[in-house]
Amino acid sequence: MEKVQLPEHPIFNVVAEAAGELNVDAYVIGGFVRDLVLKRTSKDIDVVCVGDGIGLATQVAQKLPHRPKVSIFKNFGTAMLRSGEWEVEFVGARKESYREHSRKPEVEQGTLDDDLKRRDFTINALGISLNKTNYGELIDAFDGLKDMRRKIIRTPLEPGITFSDDPLRMMRAIRFASQLTFDIDPDTFDAIVDNKERIKIVSQERITDELNKIILSPVPSYGFKLLFASGLLHLIFPKMVELQGVETINGNSHKDNFYHTLQVLDNVAQVSDDLWLRWSAILHDIAKPDTKRYHPKAGWTFHGHEDRGARMVSRLFRDLKLPLNEHMKFVEKLVRLHLRPIALVKETVTDSAIRRLLFEAGDDIDALMKLCRADITSKNDTKVKRYLQNFDKVEQRLVEVEESDKLRNFQPVITGEIIMETFGLKPSKTVGELKETLTEAILEGKVKNEFDEAYAFLLERGKELGLRQIHSSNTNN
Repeated sequence: MEKVQLPEHPIFNVVAEAAGELNVDAYVIGGFVRDLVLKRTSKDIDVVCVGDGIGLATQVAQKLPHRPKVSIFKNFGTAMLRSGEWEVEFVGARKESYREHSRKPEVEQGTLDDDLKRRDFTINALGISLNKTNYGELIDAFDGLKDMRRKIIRTPLEPGITFSDDPLRMMRAIRFASQLTFDIDPDTFDAIVDNKERIKIVSQERITDELNKIILSPVPSYGFKLLFASGLLHLIFPKMVELQGVETINGNSHKDNFYHTLQVLDNVAQVSDDLWLRWSAILHDIAKPDTKRYHPKAGWTFHGHEDRGARMVSRLFRDLKLPLNEHMKFVEKLVRLHLRPIALVKETVTDSAIRRLLFEAGDDIDALMKLCRADITSKNDTKVKRYLQNFDKVEQRLVEVEESDKLRNFQPVITGEIIMETFGLKPSKTVGELKETLTEAILEGKVKNEFDEAYAFLLERGKELGLRQIHSSNTNN
């Protein structure tokens, strides 16, 4: 039998000793073994023992010098402890059976073979013995090692039963293929197609968790193409599917916005691991199907898709059970502003336009520019190169204006309180209008964001509106 070299860490020997003392067989199993073979870093260890997993965890904790706390989950028959950076979960070998309308199995004690059979894919049905008689020996009942070498995702048992029992495994198959750049075995993929409707019994939170992992893949478009081809994307994210397709009228065609979006996503993935910047790429053109129009002279247009798309973000986040917090606001902002830098690539771009973009983008200006660069997709390499060179100029202008005017996330030095105090006003529409007028004047470069100059402008504007100064502010910011 083939042997695998376990990492140099005392936890493995301690588990082996504890298992020997309790007279149970123990194995490292699942994802840790897979990642070890693939030379991927992993600090999460799953230990299966043929016997009492919780008892083994308790024995291990007593033998470790730092005596870690054991977290016990009786409902699941599992226990977990930490040893330095390593997280070790213990469970007794078990076999499972499923009912039609639930992905929660009925569990009973089983053999190691039973436990391996219940694993989702052959590459995760690998074990390494921690037993004295065959320590380090690889347990590979379903040719997982061979599938790993062939770069294949395949189920240990009949795939139709595997996916019908636990439909989330369909998402996991695509996630592993996307993360590892593996192919899905044809019979396994056909079973995903046949069982795709079963995904409806899975909670949205679990689906989105797998979707986010696909999005964070090195080349996320691969996962999305598998989701699309299987029909799963139509069920879990129909709004994205609406982007697919090309319509032609009088010989004029628009591009396929689904595949364009995937290219933008891949482009972003090359420069950032930020999940929310990648979501911005996915949603930047999401409103194009709703705003698509054909004009005999202008051809295909998508006017206002950036504003409409930004308004759609909160509903999509709610439907997908994504967080309705600052991450959502970030995506909204980037979707709304993603066309703005493109309009600045002209030689005649004004400082006021640069100021306005800095003001609206704030600290997210760098992320916005990454998205805009990623949005330049064309089969014409010369055209792409020219656009990217223009963006270099825009970014240089942004740096220059920011250094001179400090407009990133700026606030006018004249506050609403100063306006009310100066003219004896209560909170009102007039106060808001005065503040907005002052902000516009600063962005247009008519007034510097310095107290004396801004206050003089305020007094002049108040006079035009028939307001009387009743208090002179000496506040100097």
